[in-house]
Amino acid sequence: MKNIVLIGFMGCGKSSIGAKLAKVFQCPLIDTDQVLEEEFGCTISEFFEREGEEEFRKRETMLLERFIQKKEKMVLATGGGMPLCAENAALLKKIGTVFFLKVTPEETLARLENDTTRPLLMGEDKEKKVRKLFAERMPKYMAAADYVIETDGKSFYEIINEVETAVK
Repeated sequence: MKNIVLIGFMGCGKSSIGAKLAKVFQCPLIDTDQVLEEEFGCTISEFFEREGEEEFRKRETMLLERFIQKKEKMVLATGGGMPLCAENAALLKKIGTVFFLKVTPEETLARLENDTTRPLLMGEDKEKKVRKLFAERMPKYMAAADYVIETDGKSFYEIINEVETAVK
């Protein structure tokens, strides 16, 4: 089995689906946001505020370069902005099979309605921000993906089954 890499917009289910896939494939789940928070010693929101998005994206790239060296199989759940940089998108493909967990802006807004941990959605008019980010990110997610999985209205079981079918 190749490594499984999950990409997609914030709130699409990368971490929760990744945890279930790791159980199915009996391998570790590595959540890049969790790893970075441990390394930073603070939340991603705090790091963004202190160091800025550009520095955060550099740290993401450095982390991916380390994962290429890993020999053990894994499920890698990435941050929502991870594949936006062309270098990161290429690194993700070197790490494993890339699955884009596609969700609509409407579903994202419903899932993140009370979430205050997303630095890019802070402030007024969350809907406008989500729609703008979607428009910017969709082409990059599509280009980075080996497989696209529509997640709206699907159970975890249905999504996991699609991943299993693709990697067999």
